[in-house]
Amino acid sequence: MSQSKTKLAVVIALTLPLCAQVKITPQGKDKVSVEIDGKPFTDFYIGADTAKPYLHPLRTADGKVVTRGYPMLPDVPGEAHDHPHHRGLWFTHGDVNGYDFWGNEESQKGAGKGKGRVVLERLDKVTTGKKSATLNASFAWKIPTGETLLIETRKMTFYSDPQMRTIDFDITLSPQVEVTFGDTKEGMFAIRLAAPLEEEQPKDIPMPKRTGKMVIASNKSGEKNVWGKRSPWLDYSGQIDGSTVGVAVLDHPGNPRTPTYWHTRAYGLLAANIFGLHDFEADKSRDGSLTIRPGQPLRFRYRVVIHPGDVNQAGIRDIYTEYSNVK
Repeated sequence: MSQSKTKLAVVIALTLPLCAQVKITPQGKDKVSVEIDGKPFTDFYIGADTAKPYLHPLRTADGKVVTRGYPMLPDVPGEAHDHPHHRGLWFTHGDVNGYDFWGNEESQKGAGKGKGRVVLERLDKVTTGKKSATLNASFAWKIPTGETLLIETRKMTFYSDPQMRTIDFDITLSPQVEVTFGDTKEGMFAIRLAAPLEEEQPKDIPMPKRTGKMVIASNKSGEKNVWGKRSPWLDYSGQIDGSTVGVAVLDHPGNPRTPTYWHTRAYGLLAANIFGLHDFEADKSRDGSLTIRPGQPLRFRYRVVIHPGDVNQAGIRDIYTEYSNVK
């Protein structure tokens, strides 16, 4: 290759990330930032001080924050300071061989055998593009002895769109020893929403006004009608700064035990969980636990859609139909 062509190739290589609409940029060892169409979208926290990786905050296309700030930002007016393990968007479970990977903050008392941690092994691959960008990472699910129970490989794909923010998650859990996911409602793929998106509650902090409404595919709505029910998707919408916005989580039809059960609360939690049957079915004879062994990986896929409008205005049913055809 001639010297002029070599210089041109270098210029093009350096320019492409700057022109891209979706950018993923490591920020030291502790986090990775995602920018869409020149605006910040979210940060992925993966540092040694985190008990589990999480995305925070999540924003709408016009910049409204849809996730709770606490405990990362403890001074956001009107937020409840409960459940310090509810950090943005995360993926863990409350009983893995008796260890708690869900409520696993240092400030919390350990349950069962103690608390596990999800530790970054490596960032495997980052690709940046005009319409989408992907981040691949590997994590070890470790118990206090240092033993690794699971290796998690995660691919997150972030998409550009003028009105919506969409993330596809493709997560595989590969057991290193025999692993049992215990029957508990405390799991698994979860988001804690901003205060205005919570449903109205008797003991609400007066401001901001809680305007949220959760809806599942059967059109049932509200915590009393949705918690513990099975559905291929759940949407949680309300008003932020005078505009209706929502967050939908779609459960891929290829996931284990689909459609998932929903551990979703009026105080802004929504979580897809296939393991908590005795809680969800209110039947102590039910056992939702699952045991896997080395060579028997579990694969979970979810799509998160942050959208303007309510569930109908956003067309979540049609979005799910499109997603269900993704192989």
